[in-house]
Amino acid sequence: MKFFIDTANLQEIQEAYDLGVLDGVTTNPSLMAKEGIKGKNNILKHYRSICDIVGDGDVSAEVIATDFEGMVREGEELADIHETIVVKVPMIRDGVKAIKYFSDKGIRTNCTLIFSSGQALLAAKAGASFVSPFVGRLDDISTDGIELISQISDIFTNYDFETEILAASIRHPMHIIKCAELGADVATCPLSVILSLLNHPLTDSGLKKFLSDYEKMKG
Repeated sequence: MKFFIDTANLQEIQEAYDLGVLDGVTTNPSLMAKEGIKGKNNILKHYRSICDIVGDGDVSAEVIATDFEGMVREGEELADIHETIVVKVPMIRDGVKAIKYFSDKGIRTNCTLIFSSGQALLAAKAGASFVSPFVGRLDDISTDGIELISQISDIFTNYDFETEILAASIRHPMHIIKCAELGADVATCPLSVILSLLNHPLTDSGLKKFLSDYEKMKG
């Protein structure tokens, strides 16, 4: 499973990269606004800075437009920033048309805001490089987000789709583990959720005992 960090914060991206587990980054307008990035030129420059940190990892950059022509215009501009940019497109009718357009042009795409297996199937048929089912948001409305990962995985396996499943809206470490068990290709989440995989009380107590025994050994 690949780990993407869901943020526009350069310090967090660098920290995940230094940890040695970073495979890519996903961003959106809300995350950009959170970092105080305003204005088209500043946003494009910030994407470039993210690409510089990530290296050859994928960076999902989201279009703002919701019409076909606008998404194509913005997507082509984003794709020109760096070869690792993946154009993030919403799961709407014009979005599916844009995914087909980008696919034919050799521009990779991430279809976002996926909440059903049917939506994922349409995106894959149109040639999306990634689909992003939102696990946590489905859980929030008493629907099983993990079950959606299972459904999409089965469908993509049945028909040999090359589209990767990018599990999004990951809220806690068990989301990551369950998605990994079901064969999701990518999990994108905040750095804090990735770091939470480090934690186990037996690791802490075991290390404490080892250090205590070492002090005794030293006399």
